[in-house]
Amino acid sequence: MFDLFSIVQNNWALFLIGQYPHGPLGGLANTLILAALALLLAFPFGLLLALARVSPWRGLRWAATVWVYVLRGIPLLMVIFWTYFLVPLLIGHNITGFVTMLCTLVIYQSAYLCEIIRGGIQALPPGQYEASRALGLGYLRTTIWVILPQALYNALPSLISQFISIIKETSLGYVINVQEVTFAANQVNNQLLTKPFQVFFILAIIYYLLCFGLTHLAGWVERRIARKRLGNGGPAAAADPLLAIDN
Repeated sequence: MFDLFSIVQNNWALFLIGQYPHGPLGGLANTLILAALALLLAFPFGLLLALARVSPWRGLRWAATVWVYVLRGIPLLMVIFWTYFLVPLLIGHNITGFVTMLCTLVIYQSAYLCEIIRGGIQALPPGQYEASRALGLGYLRTTIWVILPQALYNALPSLISQFISIIKETSLGYVINVQEVTFAANQVNNQLLTKPFQVFFILAIIYYLLCFGLTHLAGWVERRIARKRLGNGGPAAAADPLLAIDN
């Protein structure tokens, strides 16, 4: 137990920010930056894919479905290696590990965000479409102004849960030398040499505390949405299930 406190006391800065300001930013800060950027950049692609998946045009539905099923059917590590070796060939020069991992997560997470948003859209009652059409709104205007605001609001808990998954997936960036918190833990382990269990136990605690807090945030948002729906539409509205996405 005392070893844990000693390791944290002597290496807390490396765990949190890596070698910054005397070197590149790393540690937990880089993990959160990478995960947040991946979610923000993947969200527009996921939104477009979700709209394609529920569109009345067969060609769009087919293309989006292929994209989703292919990416969800292969390991993330394989996508990392593809990006690592393929992107430099396409653009003509090497890119950093951070950019490689960011591109990988954007591509990979677009498929999962697509299914989350699609679930939020399909959870809405058909009367939303019918009422909009009765008011004279076309398909695109109905989707943009009526369906999407409600679907994205309902999907907020699932989006937070997906952010948790992205945080854990950033640890795979270690294989291409992305300086995130797992990379920092390995640096600490290489310095100490004799205490690998303690070092990686601290790393597990860091991930657990971060993900545990975000899980509670997702639960709080879900309860708040349920209460709001109960107040606005009565028990029947609150009972509309959100489509659970298995990651």
